[in-house]
Amino acid sequence: MNNVSLIGRLTQDPELRTTSTGLSTTRFSIAVDGRPTASGERTTNFINIVAWRGQAENVCKYCKKGSQVGVTGYIQTGSYTAQDGTKRYTTDVVANQVTFLGSKSANDADETIYDVGSETPDEGTDLTGIESMGDETVLSDEELPF
Repeated sequence: MNNVSLIGRLTQDPELRTTSTGLSTTRFSIAVDGRPTASGERTTNFINIVAWRGQAENVCKYCKKGSQVGVTGYIQTGSYTAQDGTKRYTTDVVANQVTFLGSKSANDADETIYDVGSETPDEGTDLTGIESMGDETVLSDEELPF
C-alpha cells in the first residue's frame, strides 16, 4: 500500500503552471516536523508535493509561504537526466487531497480550515517526467498522469 498523510507549512508561495493541453499543475514543498533526536532536538523534513487540476488552482489561490496544510496522497519516485548528463532521482508526494489548515500569522480564534481540493488520479498513474518541470517545460499528453 502506498499512502501518505502529512501536515506541514509551505516553504514558498506555490506557482500555478499549465501544460500544453491546458491542464493546471503546481509543485510546492512543505516543512514537516520530524521525530526528536536523543538530545531532544527536533528535525525538519522538506517534502515535495505535486498537485493537479482544480486542486492545483486552489492551492495557488488560497495558500502561500507559511500556510499550514494537510496533504494526503501517494509517493511517486522517478528519475531524469540533468543538463550536465548526470542521472537524478526524485521522490514526490502526489496529492490526492490538500486541506488548508491556516496561515502562520492566524491566531487561534480566526483560524479556519478549508478543503482546497480532492482529486484522485487513476490507479497505476505514472508521473515520470514531471520532476524536471520548469518555466519552459512542456508536457505531452503521454507524460500526463491520466
